[in-house]
Amino acid sequence: MKPNKAEKVKIINEKTLIVALDIGKNVHYGYFRTPKNQDVKPFPFYNTGQSFKKFWKKLCRFKEEHMLDEAVIGFESTGPYAEPISNYLRKKPVNLVQVNPMHTKRIKELTGNSPNKTDKKDPRVIADVISLGHALTVVVPEGAAAQLRRLTHARERAIERRTAMNNQLQHLVFVIFPELVSIIKPSTKTGMYLIKNYPDPESIVSTGIGTLCNIVRKISRGRFGIDRGEELYNAAEQSVGITEGKESVIFETSHLVSNIESENRYIESLEEQMIEHLEQIPYSHSILSIKGIGHITAAGLIGEVGDFNKFNTIPEVMKLAGLDLFEVSSGKHRGRHHISKRGRALIRKLLFFAAINAVKSHGIMHAKYQKMLSNGTPKIKALVAVSRKLLRIIFALARDNAKYDENYNRKHDFKLAA
Repeated sequence: MKPNKAEKVKIINEKTLIVALDIGKNVHYGYFRTPKNQDVKPFPFYNTGQSFKKFWKKLCRFKEEHMLDEAVIGFESTGPYAEPISNYLRKKPVNLVQVNPMHTKRIKELTGNSPNKTDKKDPRVIADVISLGHALTVVVPEGAAAQLRRLTHARERAIERRTAMNNQLQHLVFVIFPELVSIIKPSTKTGMYLIKNYPDPESIVSTGIGTLCNIVRKISRGRFGIDRGEELYNAAEQSVGITEGKESVIFETSHLVSNIESENRYIESLEEQMIEHLEQIPYSHSILSIKGIGHITAAGLIGEVGDFNKFNTIPEVMKLAGLDLFEVSSGKHRGRHHISKRGRALIRKLLFFAAINAVKSHGIMHAKYQKMLSNGTPKIKALVAVSRKLLRIIFALARDNAKYDENYNRKHDFKLAA
């Protein structure tokens, strides 16, 4: 059977104008090229509405002069700086594509045999990449999907801030009460409560062992028993934490605890909004039908992909996620397969954590995962393989607007046998 490969979208023909943009924070550089290699000198325009209109008029005039029917506009993936111009152009009758910066870097050295990087050289290189057919279609999220992307990114930033503050808190607690870190993690609910209300060993000892044991058991909801409270009390009595300058450290830990609690409330609010917008996606119930994938993971995947229904084949989505495979082989040497990682890193992160849930004892991929491990596949590589499998399932379910059937293969095999 011939392997299924993603075909390049043929959008460049003899009637197509190639437009390349070198994106900047304040100034962009534009470049036009016809199929007959007639072009204009790269020109600057600004990140303003008036300048965008002038750019569009210039593009239309150039296209009419050379009697061209279509226009393909490409730019590098440059984060937020490209969003205003891409939002403006997506409402116009053009095809928007993105170019991988890795490709422009490679081709740049072929132009003039020099790695020289200038605003006037870059648009020409981007046009070369588009001409060779190595550009990716831009899928701009709309409606609820656009909200999910923004909320997902906001949640990721909030988690990064919270992680940084938790690390700072742990370092400070270690200075005044180093034993606490090994008994109860400061980042847990119980740890945070103790740091907030009993910030040093002396305050813990003054509480009394009986009261402390009850507090620990109550705040942890039974997770920590009397033995943990006694261990904490004994450690506080013999603590080797500092005493000089302790008040200043306690003042800072109090500030960090307050900020962490505020960040936790903010993350909870973001997740509530994500769930609300997820319900507006028609095929969200299909993704949620997969055991091990929750609302936040589903919302994050839809937000990052934009819209699963705008992709025709699974290899396109694989490439967007950077989960497409490659190998380096030469002569008799056969290289191993690796994922490219040239895509949206957050998709890979979400799928990886979903894979961890899927390979648990009652997970849908447990048997497949155990089989790979028994064949000598490393754990990380097996989890990546499970991530790829999950993405295939998600794409198929979203495409067919169907629910996951864990016994599908068994039923299918039974039909074939009959």
